[in-house]
Amino acid sequence: MEVFVFTTSVKTLKDAELIAPALNSFIGKGNWNFALDDSDKILRIISDGINPIQAIQLLEENGFKCKELED
Repeated sequence: MEVFVFTTSVKTLKDAELIAPALNSFIGKGNWNFALDDSDKILRIISDGINPIQAIQLLEENGFKCKELED
């Protein structure tokens, strides 16, 4: 399993709830979470075989900015 970390423009729990169905469909329930208390509004994805670009596109298609954080 790989962990992917992204900075996002998801600011509130309501925002996270809006994107949740798309993330659940793409990655699976329980394989992602937001750290909304972090200044970068971190999205963590735990998965095998996803392409980070697909995750970025998914958020952008739903109106949120998203950028992968490098190690």
